[in-house]
Amino acid sequence: MKLLLKSLALTSASMLPISVLAVEEVEPALSEITNFLQYSDTFASAGQPSLEQFQTIADSGFERVVYIAFTNNPNALPDADQVVKGLGMEYMQVPVSFDNPLPDDFYAFSDSMQRNSEKKTLLHCQVNARATAFSFLYRVIYNNVPVAEAKADMNIVWQPNAVWRDFIFDVMEQNGKSPDCPDCDWAPPPTRGQ
Repeated sequence: MKLLLKSLALTSASMLPISVLAVEEVEPALSEITNFLQYSDTFASAGQPSLEQFQTIADSGFERVVYIAFTNNPNALPDADQVVKGLGMEYMQVPVSFDNPLPDDFYAFSDSMQRNSEKKTLLHCQVNARATAFSFLYRVIYNNVPVAEAKADMNIVWQPNAVWRDFIFDVMEQNGKSPDCPDCDWAPPPTRGQ
């Protein structure tokens, strides 16, 4: 069942204004985290949590937090590693350039996930764009989620731009997967001025 969480207007030309829908039922406190999506009992993605929201994440049973952006982002918490570890959770950071994501970035994340696949994990970035793309790939490649389902979930947050579409296609090809599905629109959104 899907649950309406909140609306968030995104300003990047590669992202669309959205109404965020959870993939599964979500605890009310978690729904306050920017673009929070719960994919399964053990895997979720989101935008940047606040300091207080990391406590909510820990209280909700998350055991691992993976951050896939840079600490110099305007709303990043520079001491998030200490906060997360202080709350008893594992912390991992894979700095992924929004303008140049690399397959090795994804593999660093997925290797960690594979080592402890049952560990309840929150993957986050700034607005959940990078994180939904990584979530899409992880779910399709390692959890055998159908491409159409994973793509629909990613589109709750954004329609990947050309850079991210090409990155997704490259990683899928490397893993013997096809991005094709009858209802999948992979056309990048128009940029401003088009």
